Amino acid sequence: MKKIDFKNLILFENADYIVINKLPYLSTLDDRHESQNILHLAKLYTPDAQVCHRLDKETSGCLVIAKHQEAYRNIAIQFEDRKVEKIYHAVVDGIHEHNNTLVDRNLLANNKGIAKVSKEGKPATTYFTTLKTYYAHSLIECKPVTGRLHQIRVHLAYLKAPICGDDLYGGKPLYLSNLKRRFNLKKDTEEQPIMQRVSLHAYSIGFTGLDGQTIKVEAPYHKDYAVMMKQLEKNR
Repeated sequence: MKKIDFKNLILFENADYIVINKLPYLSTLDDRHESQNILHLAKLYTPDAQVCHRLDKETSGCLVIAKHQEAYRNIAIQFEDRKVEKIYHAVVDGIHEHNNTLVDRNLLANNKGIAKVSKEGKPATTYFTTLKTYYAHSLIECKPVTGRLHQIRVHLAYLKAPICGDDLYGGKPLYLSNLKRRFNLKKDTEEQPIMQRVSLHAYSIGFTGLDGQTIKVEAPYHKDYAVMMKQLEKNR
């Protein structure tokens, strides 16, 4: 991955917090296999930076960074009290009509980083609302109340609506040939998915700043996600 200019990721900044639009394929915390990660880049920008939560490596979107310990403590309490409002967008296989559908299913993660619905797991709740439907896919708004490993991905799979590109939990790649009736592939070439990652984006986040004011930030779709949405709209 080419060198990243942290300033270009910033969506919001004040004396206490930075909210960035995290790039896909970039780890939130230290990764031995990568020269760059969000925490490292943030500390180069402001030395006392602390990442306030995590996004999966493939997931793009809103990520909050505290500039100092008091700011970190403030939002950590809000996460603990489940007062941080997180909204994700997911493109899933199939047509699904949800209107604030609640999935309340415990999740258990194994030592390989794979989660599943299990009574022995930790409590996990997510609300789902359909924003749009297409020919054979749906755009779903996801509001996680808790923050378990792969929570949205597993809960959508539980609803028989796996996220496109999420092969770990049953999601299929989204190809242009799935959308266009008259699709011709060039001879001796293999079709590639429209987006080569899990189709999940952290669309917005809302929390209370140290001054008591509400901070709410929305993250535009990353380029690959925007291309996918354009193709879905174009071929409805």
